[in-house]
Amino acid sequence: MAKVWDRYGNQIELTDERWNHIIAGHPELEDFYEEVLETVRKGRRKQDPIDERKYKYIRAFDNLPLGFTHLVVVLRLIRNNFVLTAYGIER
Repeated sequence: MAKVWDRYGNQIELTDERWNHIIAGHPELEDFYEEVLETVRKGRRKQDPIDERKYKYIRAFDNLPLGFTHLVVVLRLIRNNFVLTAYGIER
């Protein structure tokens, strides 16, 4: 398990179970663990309009696979503040 702090002072957990969930659904991200954590540390944050405890953190990277330009990390800010999932997008 990794714990990092976002730009807003929140400690965020990425558990082994969540990391395994991410790479099961997005195996192309298996070599991008540090980039996922970097997205939480330094990415732009957008609050979910329906669930006020859910946020998407977005950050651009030059080395992503499959033509992706950004990583998106979805997390929930409650008690232990944890990552739900992550995926790549092209912008």
